[in-house]
Amino acid sequence: MIKRDIYQNLKEHLLKKEITFIAGPRQAGKTTLMLRLMDELVKKEQKVTFLNLDIEMDKQFFRTQLDLLKKIEFEIGKQGYVFIDEIQRKNDAGVFLKGIYDQNLSYKFIVSGSGSVELKEKIHESLAGRKRVFELSVVSFKEFINYKTDYKYSEKIIDFFKLEKEKTLKFLEEYFSFGGYPRVVLDETFKDKNATINEIFQSYLDKDMI
Repeated sequence: MIKRDIYQNLKEHLLKKEITFIAGPRQAGKTTLMLRLMDELVKKEQKVTFLNLDIEMDKQFFRTQLDLLKKIEFEIGKQGYVFIDEIQRKNDAGVFLKGIYDQNLSYKFIVSGSGSVELKEKIHESLAGRKRVFELSVVSFKEFINYKTDYKYSEKIIDFFKLEKEKTLKFLEEYFSFGGYPRVVLDETFKDKNATINEIFQSYLDKDMI
């Protein structure tokens, strides 16, 4: 697993009432972070539920706010953590979440959405004072280096750059060639990396650009 620098801030924000909103491009690792947060909560015996608007079976629960609240209560009772992935699939997502949040229920919402300008504007406008947005980009070069070196130098990465110039340049060449999408970083061969990049590119065309 690639450790993301944003994770600790997300974890700390679970203690806040306001909505934790993770925004970022498709395939940047939003779902992975949410699942990791869920695992930690489950280990602490907290009640959690996960809904994904990319899944047809889950979409039915977003027809109305009442439908969603009935589903949440059925899954975790009156209190717990609610993870909602791909909220950009819901029309008027900000207003929809605002109506639920303002009921002052004992649920903590962790929500993700692909970072379109339109979505961010609606979320900021509708959820003013009710959310904190965490911007997740693709894997940074620092995160990339730490992963590639098995986190041996995570506390002295600048020294690694100075002492291991040849390795650093080699890693930089790979990073420039294939970028920082997590799935691409995790692929081991150039062939697999190219195939994954093509798949991500097609996904942007099919689901976002259109």
